[in-house]
Amino acid sequence: MELSIHPSIIEILPDFKIGTIHYNNITVSESPQMLKGRLQLFQEQLYFDLEEKELTDFPGLLEWQLIWKALGADPSRYRPSAEALYRRIKKQNYLQSIHSAVDMNSFLSLQYEIPLGLYDADKIEGDVEITTGTSQDQFEGLNNRVNTLTNILVSKDAQGAFGSPYVDSKRTAVTETTKNALHIFYLRPSMEKDTALQLLTAASNMFTGINGGEAEIQVV
Repeated sequence: MELSIHPSIIEILPDFKIGTIHYNNITVSESPQMLKGRLQLFQEQLYFDLEEKELTDFPGLLEWQLIWKALGADPSRYRPSAEALYRRIKKQNYLQSIHSAVDMNSFLSLQYEIPLGLYDADKIEGDVEITTGTSQDQFEGLNNRVNTLTNILVSKDAQGAFGSPYVDSKRTAVTETTKNALHIFYLRPSMEKDTALQLLTAASNMFTGINGGEAEIQVV
């Protein structure tokens, strides 16, 4: 599976980059207590930070608001997923445990202040392209709605759009039967490639430390 970025995005955002981690032979299960506790503690600490800070005081959230606007999306109507998580926590609407893969994905997104997408690789057909959505790009999302992704970044395979930094589709969702997965990191464009590789290495080590398997990282 190859991943590419449509040239139109690079024209608008020359430093735009995506990080990917391909996992093989993972075991998804109920999260261990250590991960549940770490996710809960991080949210509680973040809640107190958010009492004193604005969302735009977090560099990752601010940068993704600017990306949204540059591509023509409305960040006040369709929020990048990382910002949506922070807004939930600001209301003390903490994330509940789902399973070991999704919980780790949520923790990493909160930690790095960027949107992440985690997909069952065996449900992806062919290569993946990151592009800007149109009114034709729709899917049933994990938010239980049919989402139209006009002017929002989308990940597309041979069947069409399956993910975005706004919401992901049910079609490629990771479950406790998933064995191979694709992790997409919507990196901050300002991040240097070497720093991005260090981030992906640390993230893959944390993920496989909980879910097992092997990981292959790449910055596109």
